[in-house]
Amino acid sequence: MPPHSQHTPANRQLHWRSFRRTPLFATNNALRPWLLDRGSLTERLIRASKGRFEVKILFQGMGVPRLSERRALELPARQRALIREVVLFGNQQPWVYARSIIPMKTLTGRLRKLRKLDNRPLGALLFSDPGMARGPIEISNLPMLEPWSSSVRSTYGSPLQGRRSLFWLDGKPLLVSEVFLTGFTPYNKIP
Repeated sequence: MPPHSQHTPANRQLHWRSFRRTPLFATNNALRPWLLDRGSLTERLIRASKGRFEVKILFQGMGVPRLSERRALELPARQRALIREVVLFGNQQPWVYARSIIPMKTLTGRLRKLRKLDNRPLGALLFSDPGMARGPIEISNLPMLEPWSSSVRSTYGSPLQGRRSLFWLDGKPLLVSEVFLTGFTPYNKIP
């Protein structure tokens, strides 16, 4: 099954909620600073890996976002968007699975460049843009990576926890979800 497919077992959806409404016991204590940090995750991962950072694209193309993604972006049913799924590696270990949803209306004007990110990290572009604004962080417990492809789980490990945020560039939205994988080791340290 393609990693961007919304047809998963029982069409499962993650339950995203504000970190303020999530009990402390529901989050990994050591991972919490990473989940709630409003700065650039890319920058923190580069520091934690001492520059040994890499982006591997799993999928990048047009597709229909999942129901929870459409709701977050206020997109109508069957509205297509650019879907980008990557794994972020530090020290040659898979640390984070990231899924970005960029609506067609966002991919206009100067933001057309988002269509061709290649192996460049989206986070670096977002946090270097003076017109960027970030919405609240939502988190989810992920007992397994079911909402994503089973090949992601079998290749890169089970997830620990995830977070997502809406971002706006020039007032245009995009949604970024980041899932910390079992190979993510620096969460006991704060770089």
